[in-house]
Amino acid sequence: MCGEIEEEGPSNIEERLHNRFLNHARNLLAQYAKAPKPQDANDLHAYMDKLFTDALSRAARDSDGTEDCYARLASQPLVFARLAGFLAAHMSLQEDPLRKVIEAMMLGYGEAEEMTAADHDHGHSHDHDHDHDHHHGHSHGGKHDHHH
Repeated sequence: MCGEIEEEGPSNIEERLHNRFLNHARNLLAQYAKAPKPQDANDLHAYMDKLFTDALSRAARDSDGTEDCYARLASQPLVFARLAGFLAAHMSLQEDPLRKVIEAMMLGYGEAEEMTAADHDHGHSHDHDHDHDHHHGHSHGGKHDHHH
């Protein structure tokens, strides 16, 4: 089961990857929790942030404490990609839904890489907040806002 001490090998690497995901997810969720709440309940960016944190929280919960936590973690991007494709298929082709989905996916991938690089820069990967200013996937109206 995940969390138990195992000898060095593929299962140990998978466990470390899973633990890194949980640490990053918890740190990101904590940052969103500390962010000021928007005044407008219909704010699209706030809705997107809430949907993202709900899904991230669910993914972390579902993969934590299971018998094969890494396999569950590894399956989650496939499920979310399928969902993204299903939703994007209902968008106007004029909105270039495939490009938007791929750009959003690459943005998330980059966020994870930045967090991993920050772990290495600090020489550790504990689960505590260093008040990092991580980019959260949108620019609130800037030129490179790829989410809508």
